Amino acid sequence: MAVRIRLKRIGKIHYPVYRVVVVDSRKKRDGRVIEEVGQYNPNEEPSFIQVKSDRIQYWLGVGAQPSDAVRRLLVLSGDIARFNGKENVESWIKTKETLTADQAREKNVKAAADEAQKRKAKVSEEKAKAEAEAAAKEAEEAKAKEAAESAEAEEAAPESEEA
Repeated sequence: MAVRIRLKRIGKIHYPVYRVVVVDSRKKRDGRVIEEVGQYNPNEEPSFIQVKSDRIQYWLGVGAQPSDAVRRLLVLSGDIARFNGKENVESWIKTKETLTADQAREKNVKAAADEAQKRKAKVSEEKAKAEAEAAAKEAEEAKAKEAAESAEAEEAAPESEEA
């Protein structure tokens, strides 16, 4: 049985996504497979490539032949070089900038601190506004009291002039 490692097309029209599969070479492109060993999405930037290296090494070891497209993917991932005996091979696959756990934690802490600071500023602003309103109300009461006292004094003054 001739075994091949090739791409199986899935996805939508004009948006292909592939699975890297091990299949009998006489089967159809999207037919029944022996094993799925990876995924490939050429639509993302950079392209998403994920392969199970240990399973790829196994299938290459038992004689499976990769298709041209899969061979290019395996060269990028470094699996062909590992199969040929090279040690310490690095993957050439470009990865998206992902946050590490520490960076994500720092980002969350910073966001929480900013939110807490905004809440504190809002509370202090409301407190200052309430104090200003209380001071204005107190000043109004003082003016009203002063006006009432001056009115009483004016009423009392004409009575003393009459007497």
